[in-house]
Amino acid sequence: MKAIILAGGGGTRLWPVSRRRNPKQVEAIIGDSSLLQATYARLRRGFAPGDIYVATAEGQRRRIAAQLPKLPAANLIAEPCRRDTAAAIGYALLRISQAAPRDTFVIINSDAYVRDAAEYLRVIKAAGRAADKAEAAVLIGLKPTYPETGYGYIKVGRLVRRLPAAGGRKADRLCAVERFVEKPDLDTARAYLASGDFLWNPTLIVGRIDRFLELYARHLPGHAAIFDRLALAIGGPGEKAAVKRLFAALDPISIDYGILEKEKRLLVIPADFGWADVGNWRTVKDILARTPESNVIRGLHVGVDSAGNLIYSFSGKLVATAGVCNMIIIETGDAILVCPRERAQDVKKIVGELERDRRLNRYL
Repeated sequence: MKAIILAGGGGTRLWPVSRRRNPKQVEAIIGDSSLLQATYARLRRGFAPGDIYVATAEGQRRRIAAQLPKLPAANLIAEPCRRDTAAAIGYALLRISQAAPRDTFVIINSDAYVRDAAEYLRVIKAAGRAADKAEAAVLIGLKPTYPETGYGYIKVGRLVRRLPAAGGRKADRLCAVERFVEKPDLDTARAYLASGDFLWNPTLIVGRIDRFLELYARHLPGHAAIFDRLALAIGGPGEKAAVKRLFAALDPISIDYGILEKEKRLLVIPADFGWADVGNWRTVKDILARTPESNVIRGLHVGVDSAGNLIYSFSGKLVATAGVCNMIIIETGDAILVCPRERAQDVKKIVGELERDRRLNRYL
């Protein structure tokens, strides 16, 4: 089984630490390792180095190679330009299929937090065996623990079968995917949680390489046609120029919109291994705080009557607070972010303002 880490995203909601040149996956947001390094270390507990791949943008190749010195050079798959996740995943599978077309794979985002790595790996392997036998792609859905409005959801359909249990564990359920649901409002998320029929969708995709590539021909024929030409270019003379030209011709579309939401035969395994998308500063606070009232501090801080805050100082400056509660304060060498914890999603809007004002582009 091959593990493919997607590490080409921007992470705008984790500005000012996550920047264009140094996106969130290569920064130490949680702990001393970068999010990418933590993901790779987690996978190494269940995969050989030769079975782990990283898909990223060409501009991040050197940084990622430096962070993952044990990753084989051939396993770092660099896209010449960004064309969203359908292109990134398809290109990675195409590369790997040259030597192992019938192997199973799992797609993993580089920016997730996992509490129980052993259970995480167990479910991935179980999904791989199920995908190989079922001749359909298998998603891993997470049982929601609270009404999250920032995630997409999977509506669970009929039970297809129970997977063989081992070690006294309860058997995993393999279910049909009834439908996908976009990020809901709070009342809807509460209803999803109460029903027990919905799972968080972390876009953990498991399948067999040759079969999943066939889905491009079915749902994204334009991509499939270009992949056919890319397959002929790989390993041939002028490969680099041909790949650059052909990849740029791919239409940008996510794997969710391009394939998953169109495919009617998808399966899902409900799982629970303490997963969170490290997508904004509030999530960072929730992961690291012992209690909701605890402060999470990195760097120097002096506080009076201050609670429930996330305070990161990356430049070494002292951050002092008085009467400050439930706030996010992120200080870097050239920027300071201050916002209420419940407005963490709006950091993306700040990045949008920086993009619109040329005078501020240097802070991106």
